Amino acid sequence: MEMSEIISTANAFLTEEFEVDEQAIEGSANFHEILDLDSLDYVDLVVIVDEHFGFKMTADDFKKITTFDDFYGFIAKHSPVNK
Repeated sequence: MEMSEIISTANAFLTEEFEVDEQAIEGSANFHEILDLDSLDYVDLVVIVDEHFGFKMTADDFKKITTFDDFYGFIAKHSPVNK
């Protein structure tokens, strides 16, 4: 899966599921501050990532993510679609 496809897919579900303004999602923007997710939202995000990219993220995985670029890169590195 190309990085542009990962970004497009991720941004689509982030804006739809978490009602985030698409304009606020930029690669260098702070992932946690922009999304402002609570613990149940993170559970939802784990399920959504698994549905779209075929792997489950853990709480520790989210601690490693600071920016949206980190999120996209993590998906690219761990998605079985890219292996």
